[in-house]
Amino acid sequence: MLKAGIVGLPNVGKSTLFNAVTRTRKAAAANYPFCTIEPNIGIVSVPDSRLEPLARVAKTTTIIPAAIEFVDIAGLVKGASQGEGLGNKFLSHIREVDAVVQVVRCFDDPDIHHVTGSVEPVRDIEIINTELVIADLENVNKRRAKIAKDVKRGDKTAVAEDAILAKFEPALDAGKPALTVPLAPEEKQIAKNFFLLTDKPTLFACNVKENDLAGAASHPFIHKVRDYVRTHLACEAVVISAQIESDLVDLSPEEAAEFLKELGVVESGAGSLIRATYHLLGLRTFFTAGEKEVRAWTIHAGDTAPKAAGVIHSDFERGFIKAETVSYGDLTQCGSVAAAREKGLYRMEGRDYVVRDGDVMLFKFNV
Repeated sequence: MLKAGIVGLPNVGKSTLFNAVTRTRKAAAANYPFCTIEPNIGIVSVPDSRLEPLARVAKTTTIIPAAIEFVDIAGLVKGASQGEGLGNKFLSHIREVDAVVQVVRCFDDPDIHHVTGSVEPVRDIEIINTELVIADLENVNKRRAKIAKDVKRGDKTAVAEDAILAKFEPALDAGKPALTVPLAPEEKQIAKNFFLLTDKPTLFACNVKENDLAGAASHPFIHKVRDYVRTHLACEAVVISAQIESDLVDLSPEEAAEFLKELGVVESGAGSLIRATYHLLGLRTFFTAGEKEVRAWTIHAGDTAPKAAGVIHSDFERGFIKAETVSYGDLTQCGSVAAAREKGLYRMEGRDYVVRDGDVMLFKFNV
């Protein structure tokens, strides 16, 4: 299962947000730096509005959503790349995740200590990114030095690696993250072996106060963050109120909906964040639907039908014959597989078929 690490400066709401998305009280959340030391890990269900309509079509009450893993990582401070605070531990934990959700404090509150003494979201982002860039630059320099002899004697692997490292070095030296460096698909595959911190897909979560959530679109801090991360880091930002999400953990779905309605908010920010992280990881969903259950299965964007079959069971991929396929929209509009088949919307797909997000599939195989 792929992991998304929740990172940020101390006291920005990381642990509160972790508790909210995992619907637990696993992570200690307190008003002092380094409340989190060892990372907390939680499995998170991906909200998907397509599951209930599919369950009605399939006439089942059993629904199994897709899931991803979130990791709450200790807060980072200036100088982390040199070991300040919990720097070395923090950086090693980031290396182990597949994507990064950086929580940015976008609210003033004199009762909640800020490690720099004032709230300035863009500065906070730059503090963290500077530390990650410094760590990556050191890593790149060490790796180039290590393979230098192999490059001189013309080793193909070393030459290919060095060419990519040479692209990263000036960008990192200029303070730009590795993910902003354009690479060909085959170069990206090689670059994965470098485990660069700033090459991980990243999403920014703007943490606002309860009474700012409904009007977040016009919040000056949100504008600053969105403009900055889009322009400088080629990333996107979502808005969330970690405190509201934490309060929702103890409410029933009906109570939570009523609470959000009173705040003038249609949907929980946690749901949007989880879905955005799921897509950030390059994941997509296909469904199986029957009287026993409706289930969301996770695949990577671009996976073919046999690969999708293998997610259910390795025998399905090994003995793949064909995939009976209908889109979610067509199936729910028709109301049944039989009606979709009559309208010519039920398809037989072979080995080369690239599965689309929302496909409802039944695999035929022979082992």
